[in-house]
Amino acid sequence: MRDAKVNILLDVARALSTSLDLEKSLGLILKVLADSLEMKRGTITLVKPGTNELNIEVAQGLTAKEKERGCYQIGEGITGHVVESGKPMVVQDIGEEPLFLNRTQARQGKFAFLCVPVKVGSRVVGALSVDHLFKGNISYQEDINFLTIIAAMVGQTVRVRELAEKDKELVVAENFKLRQQLKGKYKFGNIVYTSALMEQTLEAAMQVAGTQATVLVRGESGTGKELIAAAIHYNSPRSDKPFIKVACAALPENLLESELFGYEKGAFTGAVERRLGRFELASSGTIFLDEIGDLSLATQVKLLRVLQEKEFERLGAEKSTKVDVRVICATHRNLEEMVKEVKFREDLFYRINVFPIFLAPLRERKEDIPLLASHFIHSFAKENKKKIEGINKAALEALLAYDWPGNVRELENIMERAAILCSKGLIVPKDLPPNFAQSVADLPEEGTSLPEIIASVEKQKIAEAMAKHKTQRKAAQALGLTERMLGYKIQKYGL
Repeated sequence: MRDAKVNILLDVARALSTSLDLEKSLGLILKVLADSLEMKRGTITLVKPGTNELNIEVAQGLTAKEKERGCYQIGEGITGHVVESGKPMVVQDIGEEPLFLNRTQARQGKFAFLCVPVKVGSRVVGALSVDHLFKGNISYQEDINFLTIIAAMVGQTVRVRELAEKDKELVVAENFKLRQQLKGKYKFGNIVYTSALMEQTLEAAMQVAGTQATVLVRGESGTGKELIAAAIHYNSPRSDKPFIKVACAALPENLLESELFGYEKGAFTGAVERRLGRFELASSGTIFLDEIGDLSLATQVKLLRVLQEKEFERLGAEKSTKVDVRVICATHRNLEEMVKEVKFREDLFYRINVFPIFLAPLRERKEDIPLLASHFIHSFAKENKKKIEGINKAALEALLAYDWPGNVRELENIMERAAILCSKGLIVPKDLPPNFAQSVADLPEEGTSLPEIIASVEKQKIAEAMAKHKTQRKAAQALGLTERMLGYKIQKYGL
């Protein structure tokens, strides 16, 4: 008999280790007891957190309706009395016991009823009860001792769930805190700028943020397209939902479709389990498709369907999956030219070009450079635990004289380098790359105001472009300006 009970305990331990789901684990325990002991019915009843209520968590030998009826208050009935006292109870004949309430309405005839408390430490969290056929006035102490051991194992399982739920609450709280921080970080008011061009861009972004419209952010690499996309999301009604970023140009063509739409188990060699795609991960939130101009025509067709039908198929799936996602796209490419060259689908272009936002290159908004440089310097100084007050006039003039092909991203990288090299508390020309120091000699004299410096540099670059390219159209293309804008500046500077 002892060996049989040892085997039962091993089976119970095995049942508890097979699943992290509490209800499933406890159900397996009752099945082991039903198969191994002469148990006709069994229940595990747990205290509902924050109340005095007891509910049957799992049951063996009861219908769903009978289980649903098994609700008690602590101190009520045999089960409630066991939970209140923390002591086991044996009833030889359940029909003769005044405490027996028969709430489940499942018991008829003569049965012995054994009930032991389930504890976590010294705290009673529930009760384990079993029914035996009536065998007369005999001792059930050995059975009570055995059930007490099993109840202790149940208590440990309940404790694991409590810890898991506590961890889940901490994760949810941390996730909420992170989202609040992101909302603060991506407030439109936190974007660093002073130029009229950026003012217009942000006004447009703020207008579209509160809508569900698809947005196409356009501009050269490094101008801050992802920053604008994030600001739109975190200032939208979807701000508490996921913001999923996809770098279309960085993913190989053979992986892009599965990354976007996911796949089913067995869809291809190596697909050992189902994987959700980026669109599903972005459910109810926003997906940001960076460099959408790099998508293949085949992938463009599938993306068009998502935008039109709000559904897609995972690789290997037989059914479509509905999805509610806001789409923000970005590109540095000329999509209109790509449409003409049949490299980008015209119908997809019109689908994503609902609300275009243009980000001007840094060379067209040089008045933003001093503010951006100062922002980056202080950020990197703090990161590297260095005391840097700012940037001196000569170094700033060198930054203003530069064309910035890499835009704001290039400025950020150069300021990080300068912050590392800075040794005197102030960024000076020698902290900048060598090509910057060369340009300082051609700049206006000390005492010149910032607008005068910008105008002088702009005039010089326009004159150089006109001399090199001969025609106003080619010079405008080289400078990243429209012919109308260049004509205005030529007239302004008397060139």
